[in-house]
Amino acid sequence: MRIFLKKEGGAVQLIDKEKMQEWPVELPLIFIEYIRNNQLKNYDDTKVRAEVEKYLDEILEDVAIPRLINVLEGDDMEEIVLALTRIEEISKKKIEMVKPIKPYLEKLSEMKNTTILKLTQEISNNFQKAERRKELAKKRKIMREKEQLFLEGKINGQEYANARKEYLTLKD
Repeated sequence: MRIFLKKEGGAVQLIDKEKMQEWPVELPLIFIEYIRNNQLKNYDDTKVRAEVEKYLDEILEDVAIPRLINVLEGDDMEEIVLALTRIEEISKKKIEMVKPIKPYLEKLSEMKNTTILKLTQEISNNFQKAERRKELAKKRKIMREKEQLFLEGKINGQEYANARKEYLTLKD
């Protein structure tokens, strides 16, 4: 167990890197992303937050990435398929958690195994969908602003129509 002591007397406990070696290959990545996205902001002590962030980087470099690389670059097709299946399931729910695998998808897509090809394609599609959702959210925000400006009379109908056309083109 790794313990980080807070100024006010509390403590943050995280599992030790050696214990993570026994986990399934994708679990350390999930753990890191979960702590970063959901827990880190709850730590009021900036010193503890910095120490935890540093520890998460250590886990990434020492455990998560090397194990994932060993599996994905290994010869055991069953292990690769199993890891990619779990990663694909995670990518459907929370794409941010599987971002570290993105550089390895290209190498895996060159393999002859159809199952691996299918899984890498599905994961890649999930990345593309997530990017598209982000882009649409940005455009939606801009469109709301333009709509408000139009209703207030600050922009003319042509500017509003152009913004709407751009938004609808992206949406399709």
